[in-house]
Amino acid sequence: MTIIGTIREIKNNENRVGIIPEGVVVLVAKGHRVLVQETAGLNSGYSDQDYLDAGAEIVRDPSDVVSKVDILVKVKEPLEEEYYLLDLLKDKTLFTYLHLSGVPKSLTRRLLDNNITAIAYETVEDERGRLPLLAPMSEVAGVLAVQYGAHYLQKKYGGFGITMGMITGTELCHTVVIGGGVAGEFAARTALGMGGKVTLFEIREDRIAELYATFKTFLGENLLRNLEILKPEEPVYTEKIKTAHVLIGAVLVKGARAPQVVTESQVRTMIDGAVIVDISIDQGGCIWGSKVMTHENPIYKWRNKIFCAVANMPGQVARQSTQALTAATTPYLLQLADKGVIEALIASIKSDGRFVKGLNVYKGKITYQSVAKDLDLEESYADPKGLLEIF
Repeated sequence: MTIIGTIREIKNNENRVGIIPEGVVVLVAKGHRVLVQETAGLNSGYSDQDYLDAGAEIVRDPSDVVSKVDILVKVKEPLEEEYYLLDLLKDKTLFTYLHLSGVPKSLTRRLLDNNITAIAYETVEDERGRLPLLAPMSEVAGVLAVQYGAHYLQKKYGGFGITMGMITGTELCHTVVIGGGVAGEFAARTALGMGGKVTLFEIREDRIAELYATFKTFLGENLLRNLEILKPEEPVYTEKIKTAHVLIGAVLVKGARAPQVVTESQVRTMIDGAVIVDISIDQGGCIWGSKVMTHENPIYKWRNKIFCAVANMPGQVARQSTQALTAATTPYLLQLADKGVIEALIASIKSDGRFVKGLNVYKGKITYQSVAKDLDLEESYADPKGLLEIF
């Protein structure tokens, strides 16, 4: 029997929860024990009674959950106020989004000091090298980025004063999306669906072809007329940014700090009243001038441009986000619980080596090379295969 627990998220306006009642049913049926902090699922639409009916135990204090579990399941990385819980999780397992390259180094040090096995949703890969536990939230973030962009285009926020809709006799809103991954795809799809014109920048030829095929299937020929997918080559790249009413940064390097792909000079040339939404902010941001904001204070202005960079955007649509996230994470959680954490990771190495890509910290070492490099802790890096004694 494995004891699994989840606690209430405390990040600003983070309303998601790591396990839902349906997941509890599956885990309990396999003979595992599930502890849930009281009201942890309330903002995602799940009451304590829902969890009790599913077979979970409700616990009042988060420290009582953490001290008893073998695996702690969260949504977001532990904040500084939660570091004391990591001391209680010593020699145990944390399964959550970590984004260690984009958060304070102190979190990584605390994980190392407590010998915690830290598995990050965002670096788990599937057989095609995709990121199955990041993809659902990337879909949500892509949609929300466009909704936020449309909202802040209103004049009362200092925006350009247009909608994203196709209004007779008016110019179309021009949305520029940088990065054709999952978040960028869903941002472009949403902006096109609202009636705007979209320029999507992507560097991979095969992905460009794939995106055109996908958009044709989902949107049809009429909306496709308002889409162009380009490689980020000058001078076209800068010219398109200059004319954007909404600029969305959706660049991802697996497990690493996001590269800056829009410069100060490019931001400076943008239209007054343009909105900049940086989805990559949880990995440090990919647009010059981006800084982490909260849902309570989501925007700031620079030279009449509106920046919006909230690291946990999906937390505002918690019901849908939680369902999508847990649908993806629960099968992996079952592997950890059924086989045992170490056995599940070893099995991954012996098969396709994809699940073990999620291992970021183990046995007091950083096991994801990009994280060690970004945090300037390369002396703390070790190959997970060696630590797991796989030769």
